[in-house]
Amino acid sequence: MNILYIGDIMGQSGVDVVRRVLPELKKQHHIDLVIAQAENVTEGKGLSPDDFKLLRDMGIDFFSGGNWSTHRSELNGHLNDPNQPVIRPANYPDDVAGLGAKSVQTAKGLVLVVSLLGQIVGKDADKPVDNPLTTIDRILEKTKHVKYSAKVVNFHGDYSSEKLVIGHYLDGRVSAVIGDHWHIPTADAMVLPKGTAHITDVGMCGSLHSSLGIKLDSIISRWRDGTKNRNELETKGTMQFNAVLVDVAENGLAKTILPIRQILD
Repeated sequence: MNILYIGDIMGQSGVDVVRRVLPELKKQHHIDLVIAQAENVTEGKGLSPDDFKLLRDMGIDFFSGGNWSTHRSELNGHLNDPNQPVIRPANYPDDVAGLGAKSVQTAKGLVLVVSLLGQIVGKDADKPVDNPLTTIDRILEKTKHVKYSAKVVNFHGDYSSEKLVIGHYLDGRVSAVIGDHWHIPTADAMVLPKGTAHITDVGMCGSLHSSLGIKLDSIISRWRDGTKNRNELETKGTMQFNAVLVDVAENGLAKTILPIRQILD
């Protein structure tokens, strides 16, 4: 089974990049399942139902979640519905809308997808989240009698140490642990000793010459002068597409993980 995981789609620029790149990738690699990190799609914050449909029509099968996943209440119906292929972090408190683990059917069998939030995530560091390790333990125990062809865990966090720990913690228990949130691809994609594909951060889709998709001028003035300003998405110039392709064997463990990075003018 070939699973493509696309990094954070950052605003309209990221959507346009996916539109340009994804069709050819699907043909070239015979992809069975496309998962994308969608917490930054709509104006950089959350995912609207319209953008959900737009990206589904482009060929994305499932959407993982992060700290902006619940920003738009109009998506709550999708997040709460186990049959809608979009999740928020599973280790949010129970009173937060949505589900953090869902299954998706593919031609190669059923796939479990889980999103987890790191315990330290930028300005949300003080918000309560459950322990991601015990959360995934509960999910795997609850679903242990289900026959899955693959299990994909998305870890959305700031600390590389936390991302590495959960990769090794789940090694041999899931097909892949894919980190995101940095918007910067790391060079450590590998299959861990017991058969789990892992990368600390897959990167993003959107502007290349920016601060994680935000215009540099606004960020520089904020850092240099303490200017109080709003994030303004960069929509011009060179763009980037970042993803990983995971080849999963019949035993549910990974054979390979291949980073995919394309720069577009």
